[in-house]
Amino acid sequence: MKAEVGHKVSVHYKGTLNDGTEFDNSRTRGETLDFELGTGTMIQGFEQTVIGMTVGNVSVVHLSPEEAYGPVNPDALRPAPKSAFGADFEFVIGEVVQGNGPQGTFLAKIHEVLENEVVLDLNHPLAGEDLTFEIELMQVLDASETHISEAVQDEVTMANWNTNMKKAELL
Repeated sequence: MKAEVGHKVSVHYKGTLNDGTEFDNSRTRGETLDFELGTGTMIQGFEQTVIGMTVGNVSVVHLSPEEAYGPVNPDALRPAPKSAFGADFEFVIGEVVQGNGPQGTFLAKIHEVLENEVVLDLNHPLAGEDLTFEIELMQVLDASETHISEAVQDEVTMANWNTNMKKAELL
C-alpha cells in the first residue's frame, strides 16, 4: 500500500547536515518515528517525501531551510538575566540550554554573554540549515487501522536534542 494523506506511518530515518554530521537517527534510538500524514506534525519536506512510498522503500531527500526548520530569525534573540541561571552556571557560547518561561518549556542556544545578561537564540537548533534525510518506510496503516506505536509525534524531537543540556528558570 502506498502512503497517502490520512495514513499513519512508521519510518526509520537518519538526518545529516551538509558536512555529513549526523544530528538524529531513529535506529540509534531504537524506535521508529510514527505520525499521520497530512496533519502538519512533520516538517513539510520530510512528510512530502514519505507520501507515495511503499513499505521497504528508502528515499534520500535534501531539504533547504525553507523546507525544513526555516531560516534563522534575528528576532528570536532574547536577553535573559544571568541571575536566572544560578551563581555557578558556566556560560558557553553555542551551548544549548533548556528553560521555563511564561509560555512553557523551551530550548535556546547561548548566543552572547554580557556583563549582567545572556542573549539566547530561540531559533530551532536546525534553523538555517540544509538537511539531508534518509527515510525508510516501515509500516503504513489506513485511517480505519488504529494501532501504531506511540512514539513522539512532534518535529524531530527537540526534547532529545542534547541530553546533557543545562537548565535555567526564565520567568
